Amino acid sequence: MFQLGTALLDACVLAILARSDTYGYALTQSVRGVIAVSESALYPVLRRLQKEGLLTVYDRAFNGRNRRYYQITAGGHGRLTQLCASWAEFKQKVDQVLEGGVS
Repeated sequence: MFQLGTALLDACVLAILARSDTYGYALTQSVRGVIAVSESALYPVLRRLQKEGLLTVYDRAFNGRNRRYYQITAGGHGRLTQLCASWAEFKQKVDQVLEGGVS
């Protein structure tokens, strides 16, 4: 797996949350399908995104406990759009190199 840093992790988290609100463990499992990340590494990212106003959180009862759900904000959607544009540009350049189009 490629490790590309914070921007890619942010994009993956925001993209997953753009589809539906998700609790921490489920979010971690979804992100792990693409990027090698531990729960202990993901929670600081979630707190940072929340502090930046890109996510909100709420609790919902589940089997006698509360689950913390994460929800993307309008600002989060805007950031996701920016990150997707940056990713498309980056991917195009890497694809050119890998396919032999750049010398």
